[in-house]
Amino acid sequence: MDVQEVVIYTTMYCPFCERAKALLSAKNVAFREVAVDGDRALRQAMAELAGGRSSVPQIFFGTRHIGGCDDLVALEREGVLDSLLHELAG
Repeated sequence: MDVQEVVIYTTMYCPFCERAKALLSAKNVAFREVAVDGDRALRQAMAELAGGRSSVPQIFFGTRHIGGCDDLVALEREGVLDSLLHELAG
């Protein structure tokens, strides 16, 4: 099975985006960052993928919507994040 991509939608100067990226980086997770600054169409597309959530960051593991920074941190606190990342790597 191919490794699924981690994608994080962000804006500049977003402390929650920085925190989420730092957590992923600390776990040595490669991710693709999609900046939605000033691009209404791209932000709308992100919101559609995220079930209507238009805040940033929005994080996806492959096709699975993880949510925002608080959701990512909660997965880490619950001890679930590492197993999700392991599943993602196939």
